[in-house]
Amino acid sequence: MNIALISHEAKHELMIEFCIAYGGVLSRHSLCATDLTGKLVSDATGLKIARLMPRELGGDQQISSRISCGEIDMLLFFRDPNDNSARAQYEAHMLRLCDMHNIPVATNISTAEPIIHSLSSGDLDYLTWRGAQQ
Repeated sequence: MNIALISHEAKHELMIEFCIAYGGVLSRHSLCATDLTGKLVSDATGLKIARLMPRELGGDQQISSRISCGEIDMLLFFRDPNDNSARAQYEAHMLRLCDMHNIPVATNISTAEPIIHSLSSGDLDYLTWRGAQQ
């Protein structure tokens, strides 16, 4: 499964802690991330992560493009609800694409953990389900 990782600055530490806790599960999948999130997580966990451009230079748009092309199967995007950056329009577009393409999305730890547990246990036979939906 191809999993994309993004986190707002205020959520970097949470993303790192999450990836440390679930590194065993994540290591069995292909990971990509926006530049800083990828660097921080990779440095802390040793996970192999394809690093894209920084968010402010279009990294979130690169992930959106991959979603549109069927190259992302899951998005873990830890968002800061108090972030009022100009990137919000791109983030909304990315989340809309996930809805359009039936991509599981977690925007906080409360949704990320059940998705990862389902993936780990084999309950999330997502690739089969996704193929049936298209």
